[in-house]
Amino acid sequence: MTHLYIDFSNIIHHNHNRELKEVLTICTKIFAHRGASRYAPENTMAAFKRAYHLGADGIELDVHLTRDHQVAVIHDENIKRTTNHSGLVNHFSLSELQRLDAGSWFHSQYNGEKIPSLEDVLQWIQHKHMTLNIELKTDVIHYHQIEEHVVSLIHKYNLEKQTILSSFNPATIERLNLIQSDIELAWLRQKRLKNIAYQLAAIGADSLHIHHRLLNTPMIQEIKSKQIPFRVYTVNKPKIWRQCVSQRANGIMTDIPDLLQE
Repeated sequence: MTHLYIDFSNIIHHNHNRELKEVLTICTKIFAHRGASRYAPENTMAAFKRAYHLGADGIELDVHLTRDHQVAVIHDENIKRTTNHSGLVNHFSLSELQRLDAGSWFHSQYNGEKIPSLEDVLQWIQHKHMTLNIELKTDVIHYHQIEEHVVSLIHKYNLEKQTILSSFNPATIERLNLIQSDIELAWLRQKRLKNIAYQLAAIGADSLHIHHRLLNTPMIQEIKSKQIPFRVYTVNKPKIWRQCVSQRANGIMTDIPDLLQE
């Protein structure tokens, strides 16, 4: 777990010409959102390796299923935004996707960066002290048996205790809960939710991943009173980061994992 020491130099108390600075120790895990995506093309090995070297506690990534039923790491259903081609992920085989350029859109120095498979990432992370949050992107296209494919790979590399599986789609959480019992399941939410503990139990989720806008809603009080583990996305401003810590969030998803490091 990363412990960051934050100097609130903008909060200065004058007392007989002495400056008192507040220092906060963070015990909230820091997840690099799509890798260190402020510094390298999102969801690529370059971004994941940069996050590791910056000291992130974990990596968050997104997965879709290819035409040949392989698990590809990419955020959008369509490859147009982050590659030199266009079309739906599930219209390509993995080998076809990996021949594309997934880096030069970000910067010319990443020319030739590839779309990784989930297996590529698991092989790389298996001996590192990092947590992997895999978001299954099934809220637009529900890929047949993507849950089974993802879980099978996690079991292959014995990464059950090092992995969190998340999704906006409650049906995906329910399916994951049915086919395995040893991997944490997190339900992603952008909107307020009532009767949180009941709803999590109903779909088999263990934790909640919420948009940072929900930090200022009564929902947080229910989460804390029921002692529900929660993580917050996507946090790229120091003020919101500190708010997450003060609310004792279990994790923060950020594009800038070194934002508050000295």
